[in-house]
Amino acid sequence: MTELTVTAGKTNSNNLLRRDIRFLGNILGEVLVHQGGNELLDIVEKIRETSKSLRAAFLPELHEEFKELINSLEPGIRHQVIRAFAIYFQLVNIAEQNHRIRRRRDYERSAGETVQPGSIEAAVRELKEHGFSFWEVEEILNGMSLELVMTAHPTEAKRRAILDIHKRIADDVMLLDNPTLTFREREQLREKLLNEVITLWQTDELRDRKPTVLDEVKNGMYYFHETLFDVLPEVYQELERCLSKYYPEHLWHMPTYLRFGSWIGGDRDGNPSVTADVTWETLKMQRKLAIMEYQRLLAELFKYLSFSTSIVDVTDELLASIQRDRLQVKLSRIPQWTNEKEPYRIKLTYMTQKLQNVLDESKKDSERYTGVNSLLDDLKIIDRSLRHHYADYVADTHIKKLIRQVELFGFHTATLDIRQHSKEHENAMTEILAHMNIVSNYAELEEEEKVDLLERLLNDPRPLTSPYQEYSDSTTECLNVYRTVFKAQKEFGTKCITSYLISMTEAASDILEVMVFAKEVGLLYKEADGTVVCTLQSVPLFETVDDLHEAPGIMRRLFNMPIYRQSVAAMNDLQEIMLGYSDSNKDGGVVTANWELRVALKQITAVAKESGVKLKFFHGRGGALGRGGMPLNRSILVQPPETIGGGIKITEQGEVISSRYALKGIAYRSLETATSALIQSAKQAKLQESSSAEEEKWDEIVAGISEISLNKYQDLVFREPDFMKFFRESTPLVEVGELNIGSRPSKRKNSDRFEDLRAIPWVFAWTQSRYLFPAWYAAGTGLNAYYQNNEENLRVLQDMYKNSTFFKSLIDTLQFAIIKADLVIAKEYAKMCQDSEAKDRIFGQIEREFHLTKDMISKITGNSEILDDSPAVQESIRLRDPYVDPLSYLQVQLLTELRAAREQGHDDSELLREVLLTINGIAAGLRNTG
Repeated sequence: MTELTVTAGKTNSNNLLRRDIRFLGNILGEVLVHQGGNELLDIVEKIRETSKSLRAAFLPELHEEFKELINSLEPGIRHQVIRAFAIYFQLVNIAEQNHRIRRRRDYERSAGETVQPGSIEAAVRELKEHGFSFWEVEEILNGMSLELVMTAHPTEAKRRAILDIHKRIADDVMLLDNPTLTFREREQLREKLLNEVITLWQTDELRDRKPTVLDEVKNGMYYFHETLFDVLPEVYQELERCLSKYYPEHLWHMPTYLRFGSWIGGDRDGNPSVTADVTWETLKMQRKLAIMEYQRLLAELFKYLSFSTSIVDVTDELLASIQRDRLQVKLSRIPQWTNEKEPYRIKLTYMTQKLQNVLDESKKDSERYTGVNSLLDDLKIIDRSLRHHYADYVADTHIKKLIRQVELFGFHTATLDIRQHSKEHENAMTEILAHMNIVSNYAELEEEEKVDLLERLLNDPRPLTSPYQEYSDSTTECLNVYRTVFKAQKEFGTKCITSYLISMTEAASDILEVMVFAKEVGLLYKEADGTVVCTLQSVPLFETVDDLHEAPGIMRRLFNMPIYRQSVAAMNDLQEIMLGYSDSNKDGGVVTANWELRVALKQITAVAKESGVKLKFFHGRGGALGRGGMPLNRSILVQPPETIGGGIKITEQGEVISSRYALKGIAYRSLETATSALIQSAKQAKLQESSSAEEEKWDEIVAGISEISLNKYQDLVFREPDFMKFFRESTPLVEVGELNIGSRPSKRKNSDRFEDLRAIPWVFAWTQSRYLFPAWYAAGTGLNAYYQNNEENLRVLQDMYKNSTFFKSLIDTLQFAIIKADLVIAKEYAKMCQDSEAKDRIFGQIEREFHLTKDMISKITGNSEILDDSPAVQESIRLRDPYVDPLSYLQVQLLTELRAAREQGHDDSELLREVLLTINGIAAGLRNTG
């Protein structure tokens, strides 16, 4: 299993990638022989060669022979064959990730003074070349904001144990590039990697249970410990270096513009396991991680601060702070530093103890850091003293970075968002208001009646609840969440939780209900002089196409309400609004979802501008193409420039987190290109004038394409009575729900309705079965409706592709979806549909639309083949397909057998296990899940 290589270009760098894949493939071959004998290796090789031949030239007789080969495998061998292909992809993915780091280092090594495209320096240099003054650059940078929010959305199919093995293999493979390794050292390295691959083979890829929410919290914190605590400040350092290079007359210290947040432990939408107690435990775990990281960093710092007062003069300020610590802080478990002539090391021992005491509630405030500012004060005392005796290099290299880390991560590591479904708030409000005899059934009021009532309640200082009143469990839990937020802000600082997201926001009352509950616990109140204090913001999440249409009117209604506008003023005149890419796509298809999101962005921005409000848009992108997935920098650049003024938030979900942040080199490059994209977008917003007549014409064209596409999509998804039956039977939807990859249920309710199905399993199932339906369906009909075999219309579409950032992004997304989809294999899945007439009718529609979409993309891009202008990506996908295909055919066979057994009342655990292994393998091969 050694032939998967990227052959685009004949550079030495690509030769190294081929070397790594061949090297790891040979090791896997040895493991197969070691674990299953030559018979296993021979079967795997035969399947691989046949699959390659079939991809090279599709012959019906060879296709049947291939399927027969797959179907003839006896269960013991079949299980091992599945694992062989799945683990091969894991190794290939490791090699390709390492290669990305290698290419960047090669570029930096060979480029000399050349600036790498997409780098921070390229973006800063462009500002200088465009004549931006220091003051204009400072204004741009002060207005930049990007928050990346980790979520526990269940699309990461790999266990933590597997990720740890992958990390060790990646580190070892990197050592192969070391030219100073001796022959013996290389042999030892090969032996070590062989042992790691054997360990990988003998480690169960599947979880034996669903992870708990706190398991998911630990998994999320893994990336902060492994990469982000170190990488994030390095991105800031690089930006400040570049600013000093091109604007040397100024001293630069970047404000906090790039940081991480989290939903893990706070996202309770449809997940009953996320309780107020779990949220509190999450915050404690995040604080403990931050404290441990700072203690680790202080221990590192200890090695560099050996300065002796026999040689240098430290500041009186430092000596006075040490004296205060001696009087107030008792050292326990932290050894006393006995060399009195090394004051920095003495200071560090007390700082380490005060950090330890943060976790001990029994300690007095004088014995611990009561907040992150007191830790920063101590670090700045050290910084000033070092510079006093000209140890500037040490201060710049070590103290400055640590100060930045404390500024970024505080004592909370990441800001935690709370999310809950709007219906939960309405239910709780209905019960509470009935108990207070304010209104007998709040839920049945008209929207205007609800809004008027909620506005009165917000302006009324009297409480709505009583400690002597009993409420239902759900209402009690709802109130406890707000009480937990209040307690958390007091204990961990107000930055620990600032946003409360409301899923399925459909009306202004959905947002006001959250504000009333916030007021109830003291998160929103009026001072005696009438000033409104607000430390938790209601954040609407507009998800469906209909909700996107209503969003501008909802926000206008709220901004015109004095109490609401005052609450926004209390949050620095900044309103956060989240837009859902997954449900809008599931609701209206890829073209309409992208178009409606763009329209909503612009319209809501205009409404906010009328009221003098800045907006921070929160883009709920998934990892998959059908859920808005794309590279981080492109997801920033594709936004209308005028909509980024108040900042951007973007979700980082599932397998995207490990692919971007598991390795430091890739994490750095991802965050660097994101920073570069932010600067470019901010620059574009400064330069941009009002929309041209040409752009307005393009918008009209896309609006028409969207309308036709929406009708086509909904004709099949909503108006075809057999569609859901076809979907359930011709994809592994049910079985995906049995893969223990998340604590959250796959459906909001225990129902089979399309509306109650979450977007993640919807996309996951279509991806596994090779349709990738949500990422492209109905696009061809929409595009063709404008084209209509008219060459002039085609030239317009081609011009739009060249000059419209939005349209180019849309078409390129479609290209990626089409090239990854495989309707030949999808047809094998369709055969599992028991109603043959419905199967032929529905699959026929999907197949015709696929070929129409592919044809329209080729016409618009001018390429004879999809992704001809991205040969490396095109080649990588083509070379992967023959290795994914066997897993797909095996999955169809296994699903057929498993479902037949279940219909007979038998549940075969081994069959299910093999199905789940194919799901993991296909996810690794396609590098995509849900």
